[in-house]
Amino acid sequence: MNASNHPSKALAAFAAELKFADIPTPVLRRTEDLMLDWLGSVLAARTARPVRSIERFAQTMGPADGPSEILTSRRGSSPVFAALVNAAASHYVEQDDVHNGSVFHPAAVVIAPALAVAQSIGASGAQLLTAVVAGYEVGIRVGEFLGRSHYKTFHTTATAGTLAAAAAVGRLLALTPQQMLHAFGSAGTQSAGVWEFLRDAADSKQLHCAHAAASGLMSAYLAQDGFTGAARILEGAQGLGVGMSSDADPARLTDGLGTRWALAETSFKYHASCRHTHPAADALLQVMTQNKLAPSDVSSVTTHVHQGAIDVLGRVTVPATVHQGKFSMGTVLGLIAVHGRAGLGEFDRDFLAPEVEAFRDKVTMQLDSEVDTAYPARWIGKVSVQTADGRTLEGRVDEPKGDPGNSLSRAEIEDKMQRLAHYGEGATAEEAKALCQRVWQLADAPKVERLLAN
Repeated sequence: MNASNHPSKALAAFAAELKFADIPTPVLRRTEDLMLDWLGSVLAARTARPVRSIERFAQTMGPADGPSEILTSRRGSSPVFAALVNAAASHYVEQDDVHNGSVFHPAAVVIAPALAVAQSIGASGAQLLTAVVAGYEVGIRVGEFLGRSHYKTFHTTATAGTLAAAAAVGRLLALTPQQMLHAFGSAGTQSAGVWEFLRDAADSKQLHCAHAAASGLMSAYLAQDGFTGAARILEGAQGLGVGMSSDADPARLTDGLGTRWALAETSFKYHASCRHTHPAADALLQVMTQNKLAPSDVSSVTTHVHQGAIDVLGRVTVPATVHQGKFSMGTVLGLIAVHGRAGLGEFDRDFLAPEVEAFRDKVTMQLDSEVDTAYPARWIGKVSVQTADGRTLEGRVDEPKGDPGNSLSRAEIEDKMQRLAHYGEGATAEEAKALCQRVWQLADAPKVERLLAN
């Protein structure tokens, strides 16, 4: 049966049969970059209230100790509970990676379960890296398959994330192609997560990642034990494509398997906010810097955006919490105007500062046909700034900072990770530096050990 007749089967076979030697060296190096970036996001959320809640749940329901590391508390647990907590933590500060074309945050739902299982079974660093690549390649393609209509209501990281996690864990468990297909079936039937939480500043986003990581992990272990799942969970007559999308494209599931490495297309987050705000933030910063403007020099800002930005950010007008503020275009641009950056510290201190609120109220979003047509493959940033003295200034950024064509260097990734670890007091400066070296040397590690001392 060829791939076009049964794309789920072809995708499962790819994930099950992927070998370390198959992966190009630049893709492996980028995988290491993404893993270090993920670690920073986890450590930054060490004291976050929603993460603590999920951690207490894991402590109550899980074992007193175990082979897999909960990075925020440095406790040992079972793989499923370690994956649950670490996945939730890695999505809290809005600094984890994103793949533009699928609008999917892979690291939270791939690396968390893969690391937990690798530590549990004594996998090598090369095996862990291979599993992570498998998870990214599967999750990104599932997100692309589900399409733009899916994202209007569903959080793709939560839905595609179950299959991404299953692929990563399934590769570590050496599932056969048929077992991997069963794992996909079980993972897909558990796919869930909608955007309604944004209206109430609820904690659901962390639960989305925790559930996806743990559900995918469970699905892979069940498949190893003979548990069966739907063979066409994605493209079937009553599968995810029919139930969760109006523009699902099965061809995207097998697009360039083994030749197009979607992991290498993944972007790093530069600002500590929803990725939909980043293009406009970079464009505004360009205008403010080039024209030496102060916030008081600006009378209004129109951000020219894609429909996805309106669907997600339009729900937030006056943010009630720091986390909700990260989904407010006006708040993010207010921080950019006042501070020249929208980092974790700026959000914590000033997301409701009078000067930021005043600028927030000057910002509007407007659907732009060029930007919308390019999305999601390209996230173009365009702003029109009206100044108090009557000028109209235009800003444009074709590749926001962190995109593959405007990426972070290894030095910048190390700096970001160390700043995040310091922010959350998740690791000392010495520990953070040591983590960098461990990740850079991961491919040669004979066994994946715990990353932080108790």
